[in-house]
Amino acid sequence: MQKIKTALLSYGMSGKVFHAPFLDIHQGFELLGSWERSKKLIQEDYPYVKSYATLDELLADDVDLVIVNTPVGTHYEYAKKVLLAGKHAVVEKAFTTTVDEAKELAKIAKDKGLKLAVFQNRRWDSDFKTIKKIIDDGVLGDLVEAEFHFDRYNPLLSPKAHKETANDGAGVLKDLGPHIIDQAISLFGCPKAVFGDIRVTRENSVVDDWIDLTLFYSNFRVRLKAGFFVREANPAYVLHGKKGSFLKPRGDVQEDDLKVGKKPNLEAWGTEDESLQGLLHTEINGKIVREKVPTLQGNYFSFFDGVYDSIANHKEEPVTAQDGVKVMQVIEAAIASNAQQKVISI
Repeated sequence: MQKIKTALLSYGMSGKVFHAPFLDIHQGFELLGSWERSKKLIQEDYPYVKSYATLDELLADDVDLVIVNTPVGTHYEYAKKVLLAGKHAVVEKAFTTTVDEAKELAKIAKDKGLKLAVFQNRRWDSDFKTIKKIIDDGVLGDLVEAEFHFDRYNPLLSPKAHKETANDGAGVLKDLGPHIIDQAISLFGCPKAVFGDIRVTRENSVVDDWIDLTLFYSNFRVRLKAGFFVREANPAYVLHGKKGSFLKPRGDVQEDDLKVGKKPNLEAWGTEDESLQGLLHTEINGKIVREKVPTLQGNYFSFFDGVYDSIANHKEEPVTAQDGVKVMQVIEAAIASNAQQKVISI
C-alpha cells in the first residue's frame, strides 16, 4: 500500500484531536511531523515524528501531503505556498477568507495537478449521516424547509487571540458557520440567494458570535443558526416535508472522545447513545408513523480514506476545492446581506 507522507502545520487542538489520530492509524499515511513554533508537543504523543522549526524546513522534507490547520486568516498564504512547493493539501475550514482566495487556490491545484481538499469533517458526523439517509430515503416527501443549528452555551471569550481579535478569519460565521453551510450545500447544492443576520451578543466581543442565515432554493428554504447563548439546545436538525418531519438532536461523540484521548478504532467508533435518536413523524405507505430512528455510525476516518483514494488512486477529493468555493460564496453573500439588509443572489 502506497504511503502518503503527511505533515501538519500546527499541533494545537485541531492537529492533536482531528488529524494526527487518524493519520497515525490509517495504513495509507505516514505521519512525518508538525511545524511547531513554540511549544514542542507532537513528539510527546508520537515520539517517532519530527518537529519542524519553520514552514520552509517542512516543505523541504520528503512530504507528499500537508494539512493546513492554522488560523483561518493564514489559510490562503500557507496553502498557496504548500501548493507552489508541489505538495497536495488539506485545508481546514473556513477554506479561506474570500471567494477570490478560494478560487485562486483551486486554480493553482488544478494547474499543478495536485489534490486540494477542504476538511469538512462534519459530513461524517453520526447525526448528519442520519438526516442525509432520511432525505435520500424520501420518507418526508418533497422538502418544504430545513433548519440546522450549531449552538453552544459559552458566554466567555476564547483565550485564543486570533479568535477574538478583529481579523478577516475571526467570528462564528467563519468558525461554526462553514460546518452547517457545507452540510446544506452537500445535501442540496448551492442556493440561489442568501439572507444573513449577523450579530455580536457577548459582552466585550469584537467579532460576530451569532448568525441566522436563510438559504433560498427553488421550492424550499434552509435556515442555518449558530450562537453562544443556547443553554437548552434546540434540535440540531429539523426537516419538514409534505409527508412528515424529522427532528434530531446533536449527538455525535467523536470530538468529545478524541479530546479525552480515545483512539478512533473502526468498530464501535462514532456510536451515539440511543437516547439521542431522532424522531420521525411521517406517512409511509398510507400509514402514519411516529418513531425513533437508529442513528448511523459517525466516522471521520472516511474523510481520510477519501483523501488517500484521491492521491493514490487519482479519485476526486472527498470535499473538493470547488465545495470550498461554494461555502465562501455563501459566507460572502451573508456578509453583504447583513450589511445591506437585503437578500443577495449568488
